[in-house]
Amino acid sequence: MPSCTNTRKGAQDFGRRSFLKSAVAGAAGVIGFPTIIPASALGADGTTPPSDRITAACIGVGRMGGGHVRSFLRHGDVRVVAICDVQESARQRSKGFVDRAYGDTSCATYNDYRELLERKDIDALMLATGERWTPYIGSEAARVGKHMYYEKPLALTVEEAKAVRSAVERSGTVFQFGTQQRSSAYFRTACELVRNGKIGRLEKVVIGCSGPTQVPSGAEKPAEPPPGFDWNMWLGPAPWAPYSDLRVSVLWLAIYDYGLGCIGGVWGVHDIDIAQWVNNSDHTTPVTVEGTGTIYEDDIRDTLCTWDIEYTYANGVKIHLLNRAAAMQRYPRQWGGTGGLNGVILIGSEGHIWVSREGIATRPEALVRTVIGPNDQRVIRSNDHERNFFDAIRTGCPTISPIEAAAHDEMICQMGDIAVRLKRKLRWDPEKEEFIDDAQANRKLSRPRRSPWTV
Repeated sequence: MPSCTNTRKGAQDFGRRSFLKSAVAGAAGVIGFPTIIPASALGADGTTPPSDRITAACIGVGRMGGGHVRSFLRHGDVRVVAICDVQESARQRSKGFVDRAYGDTSCATYNDYRELLERKDIDALMLATGERWTPYIGSEAARVGKHMYYEKPLALTVEEAKAVRSAVERSGTVFQFGTQQRSSAYFRTACELVRNGKIGRLEKVVIGCSGPTQVPSGAEKPAEPPPGFDWNMWLGPAPWAPYSDLRVSVLWLAIYDYGLGCIGGVWGVHDIDIAQWVNNSDHTTPVTVEGTGTIYEDDIRDTLCTWDIEYTYANGVKIHLLNRAAAMQRYPRQWGGTGGLNGVILIGSEGHIWVSREGIATRPEALVRTVIGPNDQRVIRSNDHERNFFDAIRTGCPTISPIEAAAHDEMICQMGDIAVRLKRKLRWDPEKEEFIDDAQANRKLSRPRRSPWTV
């Protein structure tokens, strides 16, 4: 495993020793009574003393974020102290998980994230609000010095992605992107095999990601928001639209005002991230993109419904982005899974690897048993994405999914969507982070947002 050099300024010092020293001195000076410090304050009962805990808050606690709340509670050196969501029901549900875990009711709740960010006692945040909101919250959180576990995708536009990256880099806060496949032994093995030339020269990365349902959504029926649902804050910077139950169902993920759908935050960014990792290109992007696809019509959804997108890097490596069914049909010899989960095929000049959350398969078959030696290229070893984040806060070591990787992942997803919508091949400048000689395409790198929200 690569050794960690402390590259981040000021790994978090929670000051346990100085805290206890001052506490003991203060107590001993009170009319001579003996000092009694509970075992829990010293960590003698096996718990992390309060002065050593990372205090965390969770913003956006719906389906994905609520799962993260429960997962954060696994970590004994972390204390969740606040919950924020624009739905009262979601706030109270997650607060209930926290209160039952800690045996008290001290966890605070907020409707407005700005009030939460004013708290000086919070070290770290979990953000899972959806990309219409996360770049705005994330940029402000970085400016006030909060570390972030930032659920994918990074942003709704390239402009917003660059703004978040700039804020995080200026602040020096710890950032962990929610592309947790990097913390999987399957994907780590595949990455190290490719980087060490075990399939020869990498030629192509084929992605078979989630495809959307073709079942019509049905008609939208505007209604009053339920009690305790702050609809204006749910929309945030997104264009105004009337509330409907359909709009806040899972289908919101495929509404273009809120995201890119399946090629972005629904799933595509996960496997784009693996292509970047395997190709050792977190620092850059492909230089061309072209593709075809269709967009939902007569439906509340208006993201890509089908897609066939090809990217090319400066080193000649290609990414072929398809949905899972199309990838299995187009690459049947290399597809190694049951078809029940999305997957990635890594095609080299001397072999190939299929990898997913289901497992890993190689050709030649013996390749999977290859031992990566101490002098070979290695990546950060993480088997727990959240633990890697918390450890980075304490040690100053880099996270496995840093802001640079997140920004370029987002750019690649956006490039593909724009190429399909414009129906032409596009050239991209990785240094300027814009399309080459194409004003129409470059106008799509940003979108108008509702006042007063800015990144």
